[in-house]
Amino acid sequence: MFGKGIRIFRLLGFDVRVDASWIIVAVLLTWSLARSVFPHYVSGLSLSTYWLMGALGMLGLFASVVFHELSHSIVARRFGLPIKGITLFIFGGVSEMEDEPQNAKTEFFMAVAGPLASIVAGIAFMAARAWARSSGAPASATWLFFYLGFINLMLAGFNLLPAFPLDGGRVFRAVLWNYKKDIFQATRIASRTGNVFGWFLIVAGILFVVTGQFVTGMWWVLIGLFLRGASQSSLLRLEMQLALKGHPVRQFMNENPVTVPPSITLHELVTQYLYHYHFKMYPVVDNGALLGSITTNEIKAVPREEWDRRLVGQATMPCSSETCISAGMDAMDALKIMSRHNRSRLLVVDGGRLAGVIALKDLLKFISLKMDLEGAQGPSA
Repeated sequence: MFGKGIRIFRLLGFDVRVDASWIIVAVLLTWSLARSVFPHYVSGLSLSTYWLMGALGMLGLFASVVFHELSHSIVARRFGLPIKGITLFIFGGVSEMEDEPQNAKTEFFMAVAGPLASIVAGIAFMAARAWARSSGAPASATWLFFYLGFINLMLAGFNLLPAFPLDGGRVFRAVLWNYKKDIFQATRIASRTGNVFGWFLIVAGILFVVTGQFVTGMWWVLIGLFLRGASQSSLLRLEMQLALKGHPVRQFMNENPVTVPPSITLHELVTQYLYHYHFKMYPVVDNGALLGSITTNEIKAVPREEWDRRLVGQATMPCSSETCISAGMDAMDALKIMSRHNRSRLLVVDGGRLAGVIALKDLLKFISLKMDLEGAQGPSA
């Protein structure tokens, strides 16, 4: 859906990142507030004041979205659900869950935490506006508080729409999940609802464009497309988890993988292995002992003119939790490691020795086959 983002700070144990798309929004929002919104509501201020109001409004929205997502993350952590961090992107923010909630109760409380936080922030800013007006504060301050109060209440209202994966859609899924006792069926219904809302926004956006409101219309279309894509990808992710649930890594691993000795040069590795077998990662084994692995990244880190002199053993990456797993690990956990660290193959280790290699393509083939056979009824546990 978006890239890894740029880490800007750590708050209460959560990494807060911004996607490149948010930077674009920040610039456009500052410009829009400074050149259009604030001059429309309060006239006679200097250009520098308008730009200051625009910048503060943008930063206030940034803080509001972080506060919204932080509320989700704190509640999730309270219920034992791991959160990798918070990322802001073009359409707002997201708390990056590593797993689905374990029950409907967790889903419900985590979902409502964000809108409640936005409502609290909105009321607080509106109260600040009332105080500023009564105390004779400059108009720039009162309108800035009004904007931040209004935008927080709008953020809460939009997220409460029953369109999965918005917060309201997650509340809807939690209710269905509690009633049906089946997360897959609940997610499928909630995802369809999100898809319908997405189409509604797209059609409404097209009507705005036709009537001459091009910018507003395009935003509605983009949000609708995002909502449809997010609802479908959320359902697909759950289907993948359920398809792999209960299946150990040993079921998918290749027990006789191609290995390389540490004594050959990088040039020999490229010509005799990479160009022959077409894998990007190879286990490095010396007399039966696993030394680690070597990938195209380690090769590219060495200047090409040194490939004839540098040995594989000198560029080998030792085993770590990012590259080596056990044969008894759940296959879904292996898939998460691959996704988290952008790897297509992992080493399977047993007692310090190489037991095999598991590849992303093999997991995806199994998921595709199982979903094709069982998709109409939902994956079995």
